Amino acid sequence: MNRKKKIFVLVAILFFIATIIIGYDISTKTSFPGSKKYLKESIAPSEKEVKDSLKSETK
Repeated sequence: MNRKKKIFVLVAILFFIATIIIGYDISTKTSFPGSKKYLKESIAPSEKEVKDSLKSETK
């Protein structure tokens, strides 16, 4: 291999390694959208829970 081809292969390998490292780093800091536990609907009490708590407070 001539010198230019060696440099190109080296730069290509470094680029792929950097891309894999950055992709892994990003994927560890984010979560799958379907796995979110604390959605607004699950945090806020439902209407039935609010009514039940009001009934128990008035007794």
